[in-house]
Amino acid sequence: MNLSRKWINPVLDKEFRLRMRTPRSAISLFVYILALGLVALGFIYITLYFGYQGNRPFDSGAGRVMFYVLSFAQLVLIAFMAPALTAGVISGEREKQTLSMLLTTQQSSSTIILSKLFSSLSFMTLIVVASLPIYSIVFLYGGISLKQLIFIFIFYLFVMLLLGALGVLFSTLFRRTMISVIVTYGVGLCIFLLTGLLYLFFMSIEQRSYYSGTTPTGPTYSWVGYVLGLNPAGALISIFEPGFSKTAFFLRNGNLNTDAPIQLWQEFVLVYSVVIIAALWIAIRRIRPVAKRKKKNQEYTAPLAEAGSADHS
Repeated sequence: MNLSRKWINPVLDKEFRLRMRTPRSAISLFVYILALGLVALGFIYITLYFGYQGNRPFDSGAGRVMFYVLSFAQLVLIAFMAPALTAGVISGEREKQTLSMLLTTQQSSSTIILSKLFSSLSFMTLIVVASLPIYSIVFLYGGISLKQLIFIFIFYLFVMLLLGALGVLFSTLFRRTMISVIVTYGVGLCIFLLTGLLYLFFMSIEQRSYYSGTTPTGPTYSWVGYVLGLNPAGALISIFEPGFSKTAFFLRNGNLNTDAPIQLWQEFVLVYSVVIIAALWIAIRRIRPVAKRKKKNQEYTAPLAEAGSADHS
């Protein structure tokens, strides 16, 4: 009992009860699994009846492609659901006028922010874990390993943490839930779409420069790969195929043994780990703006009080 009290604070306990025991949670879980299951069944139907493999049966190659399709489909679903679960955790309390009461409790700012984030992501984690039976269809045909599946799910957790941290940040900065949701989805769209479009644009310039013979000799790779390293889809592909990073960095003037300067998924984790830490730090600092102003007022009035006491003496 003491251990549960140590790890589960009242805020976290309340959020768990609200998230896990409502009909909306069960419906969300059902719709998510249904959507992912339809993607799997649709792929099998297209493969078997529309000649994806010609006259050959559904083999390990098709199973590997199915794994890719399911992974990208799940990544898109996470991109849609994670911001919706976290972008209103603080602004919603403010709109219901319960944030002030929450701040008067003995819970620290970091406890409140992290509890809100963890409770939201725990439900999303439950949904992702519930999709494991769908992935078991792939193992019937082979083509992937258990290690790849574990890496993919760890990558999903990191993406959820990234989107969740951004959602909590904007929920703290903006008073209206609608505004925080829109901004969170906007930033997520930049991460998922804009980085990919920028990579395609810069890569076309690099290729045109290379084939025109104007590219100077020197580095064996292009800097454009770092742009794709900021994209979740590019990082996901680099987990599937480690050699994809070579293609992303447009390796040239090298041999077959030349490696990319960094794997795309490694860059993704390093860069966005800093973003996650910064977002949570700002959210923790900004959740109590009154206390911050009070501290500044105390620092401003302290010299005046000292001067007044000196005059009286």
